[in-house]
Amino acid sequence: MRRLRLRLATFLLLASALTPKPGLADTTSAQDQQALVDRATLAVNDVFENDQQGRTARQMLPDVRAVMVCPRLFKVSFIGGAEGGGCVLLARGGQGSWSSPAFYQMLGGNFGLQAGVQDAEVVMLVRSANGLRAVMDSQFKFGAGVSFALVSLGGGVEGSTTAAFNADIVAFARTRGIFAGISLQGSVISFDSGANEVYYGQPVGAIDIVRSMRVNNPGADPLRAALMRYSQPVVAPRAPMLPPPVPQQNWGAETPPAQPYNPPAPVQSQSLPPPR
Repeated sequence: MRRLRLRLATFLLLASALTPKPGLADTTSAQDQQALVDRATLAVNDVFENDQQGRTARQMLPDVRAVMVCPRLFKVSFIGGAEGGGCVLLARGGQGSWSSPAFYQMLGGNFGLQAGVQDAEVVMLVRSANGLRAVMDSQFKFGAGVSFALVSLGGGVEGSTTAAFNADIVAFARTRGIFAGISLQGSVISFDSGANEVYYGQPVGAIDIVRSMRVNNPGADPLRAALMRYSQPVVAPRAPMLPPPVPQQNWGAETPPAQPYNPPAPVQSQSLPPPR
């Protein structure tokens, strides 16, 4: 009974932390948003350096329109539950550079009989213009209007592999906790205007940040640099070049013996008497 009460208290605490509160924009700080950006940088490294699906993610990255990183999504459940966390969206510019991050919040819900806590790192590759328009909206719901596929690092792919990698959005997720997996179906992503205003010091919209690239914060440079580094095309290592083989001459049945080397004799000089 005591363990049951402890789990219930943990659930209520985390669910309360994930529930939006009035005046959130007034209480958030630039340090909070910078911490989210720093965690997003670590999540990008974790996903793209993964031994199994990391290479697939790197192969897809050079052709995507944008990337949304949710470095710490919480999922709690106790006869019902809540899930969510902060996310950042970065889009690719015309010269291949990456925009500064726009801040979003993901919220969702689940109902079941499990009790426990899980957190996950999720990196979403937005591969189409339709997908980018959807995630830039003030509210975007997974499973509505765009095709979506989820790849679990260390696991499999939702749906057939061919269909999954042709989806508008392909998400790579790395989970920790007692739940077996993660599902984003039904979750809602909302633009966090308060967080963006605090981080950039002025009211800005998603188009101002990721399309027009009108604002910038140097604190996001490591995240942009990480995406730029992994955006380079994956090239298979080339085999080392060996010197050409020495051609062999056919001397017949017998090989002539090697001739000894005789150095030339030194030339001697002598003065002659003048002619008479």
